Amino acid sequence: MTNTSSERILELHRHQRDYFASGVTLDLSFRKEMLRKLLGAIKKWEKPLYEALLTDLHKSEQEAFLTEVSLVTGEIRNHLRNLSRWARAKCKPTPMQMIPSRSRIVSEPLGCSLIVAPWNYPVQLLLNPLVGAISSGCTAILKPSPYVPNVSRVLGEMISYSFDEHYIALVQGNREVNTQLLDLRWDVIFFTGSPALGRLVMQAASRHLTPVVLELGGKSPCFIAAGADLKLAAKRLAWGKALNAGQTCIAPDYVLIDKKIRDAFVDEYFRQVHALLGEDPQRTEHFVRMVNDKAFERVASYISGPDVSGTVRGGKTDPATRYIEPAVVLDPAPDSPVMTTEVFGPVLPVCSYDTLDDAVAFVNGREKPLALYFFGRLKDGKDVVRRTSSGGACINDTIMHIVNEKVPFGGVGNSGMGSYHGKLSFDAFTHERALIITPRRLDLPFRYMPYKLYRLFRLILG
Repeated sequence: MTNTSSERILELHRHQRDYFASGVTLDLSFRKEMLRKLLGAIKKWEKPLYEALLTDLHKSEQEAFLTEVSLVTGEIRNHLRNLSRWARAKCKPTPMQMIPSRSRIVSEPLGCSLIVAPWNYPVQLLLNPLVGAISSGCTAILKPSPYVPNVSRVLGEMISYSFDEHYIALVQGNREVNTQLLDLRWDVIFFTGSPALGRLVMQAASRHLTPVVLELGGKSPCFIAAGADLKLAAKRLAWGKALNAGQTCIAPDYVLIDKKIRDAFVDEYFRQVHALLGEDPQRTEHFVRMVNDKAFERVASYISGPDVSGTVRGGKTDPATRYIEPAVVLDPAPDSPVMTTEVFGPVLPVCSYDTLDDAVAFVNGREKPLALYFFGRLKDGKDVVRRTSSGGACINDTIMHIVNEKVPFGGVGNSGMGSYHGKLSFDAFTHERALIITPRRLDLPFRYMPYKLYRLFRLILG
């Protein structure tokens, strides 16, 4: 795919700054019209998007609808229902010393936004932030991933057909284009990707003190404690790891399990994998492939080669189609590659522990993850959540916290900063502005020099 030229990027950036300055995007009726236009565009391009996702990732239409399209259309409808209320000025109490003034909070768009999306959920992770940008009244330049060229091409066609490029535009290219974009001044940057790239984005944004929302990743642990329903845990964990072939930022990255139930769980895990994907997962239409050869080689190295640590079960590979069978690595060394980098594939390290305290200490000794999962008694799960930190968490489930638009989705520490979904998507592109309204006729003298009423004023305030 050809990189968008520097001249074109500068032109779009300049036009969007002028368009935002015109004030067109401030009108709520305009924002709602644009949200409806985006909804209509997704419906119009839905079939080409499914075909492109199948070509680039071997993602089935069913999985594409559930994990990509439906999440975006649901987000749009939520914003259409609630935008008027979210954008309304909020009355706030005014302290006694400010009477007769009135206090308000006014929501205003931050301005020109840059949205950079990854390849693993290329539709959802590009368009969901765009919903927040439109809803808040921002303009947006979108940058999809070059690793899914067919999806990026269809998204480019959809955006250029549906929107004035002075308002919303999409640019294509590799990391050179990212660098050119990050050299420009933005009013807000929304980035989804790896922690390493997130640091580069934050460094670039610091030059202009640009606010950022960073949705990153990390090694999301899954606790399986004594007392867990092993069949349920294995089923939900197998689904969470098989989804997008583990190429999900909130995929369960590794398991910490009571050593007394490890072997029983692993046997049940493979039974559930086969129940989901069949005895030969390579033959099902519902199992995604690695996005490119580099990703295939990296994930395959965790289960074959000189750096493998622990005992491997499963893991048949086919380099020609970038297929990796779901695999388990039993008790790898804590400093092995599979335990020090985000797996981002269908390989699941399973690590035994003696006590739950040991498992909690292991997680707390590493970077804060984007997600944390626990299977076992509710009381124990709540205790583990209380004693750890992560972007989000589920007890007796995986992945599903991303589905509820009424709770925040975002990271903490190394796994990101800022949240979105629902109203938080509106908030991510919005500045809350304090507004004090003071009448002209009544002008109390106590605040003016030489403070003649100071003693009385102090007595009143205590």
